[in-house]
Amino acid sequence: MDIFSKYTQKFVSKVIENADAFIIYVDHHKKISICNRKVEDIIAKKREEIIGNNLLDILYPADTGARKQQMFEAIIDNSITYKRPNSFEDMVLDKNRQERFISWNVTPIVSQDDRLEGILFIGSDLTDLKEREASFQKRDETIKDIFSNIKDYALYMVNLDGNITYYAMGSEMMFGWQKNEIIFKHVSILHTEEDAKVKLPFILEQTKQSGRHEEAEISLVRKNGESFPVILTASKLLDSEGKLTGYIFIAKDITERKKLEYQILQSEKLAAIGQLAAGMAHEISNPLFVISGRLEMLLHRKRLLKGLFWNIGTDLKIINEQSDRIRKLVDRMLKFARQGTMNLEVIDINDVIESVLPLLAYQKLVDVKVEVEKELVKDLLFVKGDLNQLQEVFLNLFMNAYQAMPKGGKLSIRTRNLPDKFAEIRISDTGSGIPEQGLKNLFMPFFSTKKEGTGLGLSICYNIIRNHNGKIEVESVPNKGTTFIIKLPLA
Repeated sequence: MDIFSKYTQKFVSKVIENADAFIIYVDHHKKISICNRKVEDIIAKKREEIIGNNLLDILYPADTGARKQQMFEAIIDNSITYKRPNSFEDMVLDKNRQERFISWNVTPIVSQDDRLEGILFIGSDLTDLKEREASFQKRDETIKDIFSNIKDYALYMVNLDGNITYYAMGSEMMFGWQKNEIIFKHVSILHTEEDAKVKLPFILEQTKQSGRHEEAEISLVRKNGESFPVILTASKLLDSEGKLTGYIFIAKDITERKKLEYQILQSEKLAAIGQLAAGMAHEISNPLFVISGRLEMLLHRKRLLKGLFWNIGTDLKIINEQSDRIRKLVDRMLKFARQGTMNLEVIDINDVIESVLPLLAYQKLVDVKVEVEKELVKDLLFVKGDLNQLQEVFLNLFMNAYQAMPKGGKLSIRTRNLPDKFAEIRISDTGSGIPEQGLKNLFMPFFSTKKEGTGLGLSICYNIIRNHNGKIEVESVPNKGTTFIIKLPLA
């Protein structure tokens, strides 16, 4: 034997001995002739106790049962008969009498003249891997059980045709449909008839175009026909190549939240009504006191004729002014309390602003120099609203800006599109500003920072913007000015 052959044999022996696998070689009588250290470790026997013994007796002692021996022997016989490799998985007891999960590869060793010389067994211990898989599977099943019992959330998927392909995570509890009843049915079954025609296609198109998830507050329908409010989040379902294959929906039931919001709203209404009543009594009592006093003077005309400064024309003028004040106050009260339907139409906010500015000339404003600066974005998107109500909002805010600058100043009006599908209008003045304590109550009825104000103008503005599903906010710094920020959803 040359040096190279000796080196190769030594190297192979070292590889076999230190391999992290069970390596066993048996002769054609199934007697073990070679095994490595890994085999010694697992069965807790020395090599001299293993070599020369039957493979099945070593791996499967009599107390482990004959069935395993029979199965292993059948695999071996199959490989011997057909002289081809085979593989299978089975459990073997280790030195601690614990079961180890072994994946075996059985390879017949055949001579050049096609005679069976022996069989090579290579076994991989997969016990730890299987335990991790079992742990992962158990965890997945636990998570699945948790999600399946969450009644406030539901997850389902649809394909590009709109048919439901996956229905889980609380869907059965939320909708009342069992999986076998609804799978592969069109998703419109979960929507109201109107939403299925309008809102659902819009949500899907927005999700497809935006490249991210879309969220909407809509009503879904249970199996019994009951509708309920949800926050519906839609996301794209992509394959491994990034191609759109469907949509993922997560619905959150907000029924309880809506009930709570309604209760809070009712509480706020009651508080507002109480404040309203107190404010009305205070505001109306002042002009009524003046009117009743002047009328009493007129009723005692004879006594008053003797005075030197009696003038019936002056008294009647005062009565008329105070009566007019009551009329305006009642008119504003009606506007504040009125919940009439809005005449909605698609509106260009820039046009509304341009139409309101000339109306300032007809108001009783202080005759001072006010510079009007406009930055109206040219491609401002349209909003859906009531033209007359929005004109009233802007007229109120423009007048407030003028009145906040009795010595003159600058009125700035800016519009722009926001990325979250809102149009923003900023109305700024360089007036006296609003104290910090006044900002908290600014939109409350009968709260006013002006001596002659009724405190209803901004309350009316707030209600109008809220009814348009918009927002109105205020920023102010004393002696530097005030900015009102209005956000209206785009049409």
